[in-house]
Amino acid sequence: MEPMKPMQPMQPMAPMQPMQPDDAWWPDGLADPSCTGAQNGLQYAFFPQQQRLAIRQGGSVQQYDTGQLAISGVAQSQGSQGPGADPLFSTAQGEVALSSLRKLR
Repeated sequence: MEPMKPMQPMQPMAPMQPMQPDDAWWPDGLADPSCTGAQNGLQYAFFPQQQRLAIRQGGSVQQYDTGQLAISGVAQSQGSQGPGADPLFSTAQGEVALSSLRKLR
């Protein structure tokens, strides 16, 4: 039986690296989205302070005015909804179709 070897000193911990910012694909001026996500090739980010919903689809980004609606996520798509279907977003007032929001220039 071999004798036990003494413990080696612990290596010092490496310094923490700063967190990398998320892939902020939305336009400048919009910050701190309350929710983000993706479904069926569409990415979304909701900005409650600015009452804006940013949508990225097919490489382009479009903004929508959400008014008093607080978007909490994208509604689960049904089998009949494909990539070209009108996405539905969840709010406290129920589901809202993207086409019902005012598109901003």
